[in-house]
Amino acid sequence: MQDPELTYYPKDGKRFTEEERKALVKKARPIFLERVSYYAPLMKVAPGRITVRTQKTRWGSCTQDGNLNFNALLLLAPQEVLDSVVVHELCHLKYMNHSKYFYFELKRFYPEYKQAQAWLKENGGSLIKMLPKETLRRKRRRFWLFG
Repeated sequence: MQDPELTYYPKDGKRFTEEERKALVKKARPIFLERVSYYAPLMKVAPGRITVRTQKTRWGSCTQDGNLNFNALLLLAPQEVLDSVVVHELCHLKYMNHSKYFYFELKRFYPEYKQAQAWLKENGGSLIKMLPKETLRRKRRRFWLFG
């Protein structure tokens, strides 16, 4: 999205501070809401809750309940990449898989999705490396159920 206000974010291998990471998430929320609000009616889908956070392994996801999750780091990618991920997740509201029908739908609404995927494959790692070390070190908590 290359917003001029984002130019103060880390460059040349530097990491976000925790405050910068939180600011990015806060700035990303309305942008994702706007992009989902644009594409959802065109695709005739109705998403549930929309969540934005910073993740180190996913750019987006869709739950069985129709809730969408997006990675705030996409705000630092070109607009086409962000839109591609939005459309990808909205397609999951029709097809909760990656079948040929899913990809027909994705290509119908975002024909350039392969270029966006290639951009993320090539550049996504450098975006993730911008996360604060504390974020990268967090371990998942395991819960054991006995009974």
